[in-house]
Amino acid sequence: MQTGHELFVHGLKDMLDAEQQLVEALEENANESSRADLKKAFDQHRKETEGQIERLQRCFEFLGEEPEKAECHGIRGLIQEKKAFEEEDPSQDLIDVFNVGAAIKVESYEICEYESLMDLAREMKHTKVVQLLNQNLKEEKATLKKMDGFSKKVKPNEIMNEEQQQRASFSARSARSRRAA
Repeated sequence: MQTGHELFVHGLKDMLDAEQQLVEALEENANESSRADLKKAFDQHRKETEGQIERLQRCFEFLGEEPEKAECHGIRGLIQEKKAFEEEDPSQDLIDVFNVGAAIKVESYEICEYESLMDLAREMKHTKVVQLLNQNLKEEKATLKKMDGFSKKVKPNEIMNEEQQQRASFSARSARSRRAA
């Protein structure tokens, strides 16, 4: 890789793979959701993601490039994080909390990537590509805002068990004692 154009095409391939991975992950999140509103949000974003894939493919067409296979290791890592979490046998309410947090991480990642791609596209005067990427970016930002809203209302049923509460209370008393001394 020697040119900004090659870096840009690499980034597009990376995001295409990311979005393709997310279609499946969003379907799983929707199926796992215990809340109807959260299920609907994941389903809606999965449909948007399918549209984002189509727009990315159009970007390749405008550039006269082939969307060769690439692997987005960033999104792959977030998906693996979810699989590791599932091995802990979490309660249903914690699955919802985790999925909302994971969605916030994913949306933040995607927003950064789309902004970087748009900067490069502007430098190279790829106006139509910028427009397509901007549409994806707007959807990602709207989803992030929606997930931020869910993070304020989707909470664990039980924050701490009795033993954890006692340890927390002891830690707080110890900290106050050290400050007073």
